[in-house]
Amino acid sequence: MNLRRRHKEGAEVSTESLNDIMFFLLLFFLIVSTMVNPNIIKLTLPSTKHGTSIQNKPKVVIEAGKNGIFAVNGLQMPFTALEQAVTLEVNKTGEKTVVLKMDNSLSVQDLVDILQIGDKLGVKMVLKTKSPTKQ
Repeated sequence: MNLRRRHKEGAEVSTESLNDIMFFLLLFFLIVSTMVNPNIIKLTLPSTKHGTSIQNKPKVVIEAGKNGIFAVNGLQMPFTALEQAVTLEVNKTGEKTVVLKMDNSLSVQDLVDILQIGDKLGVKMVLKTKSPTKQ
């Protein structure tokens, strides 16, 4: 009579290839994340060491005040008419640079909305700042 126990086969999981799979997933996500290009607006932040003036040329000035009050060269209008008014003024003066004056209480989204209009029309937008001597 043979009373020896039989060796039972144990369940094994081979983890040798998991390192390769994790490496390829990491590489894939790194490559994909560098290819993603969100919609952005290039913005040059204003800075000045000394005040310069552009008073000699006719200019287009957009003023954005509190409570959604917008003005193009002093003429007040709602935001919906801003694009058409800027187009008319740019065509009239021939100037492709628009000076933007904004109230400091407005949100960044208000600035972005106006910059999108300028980008659509193909004009350069300049944000007017206070000179350092007028602090």
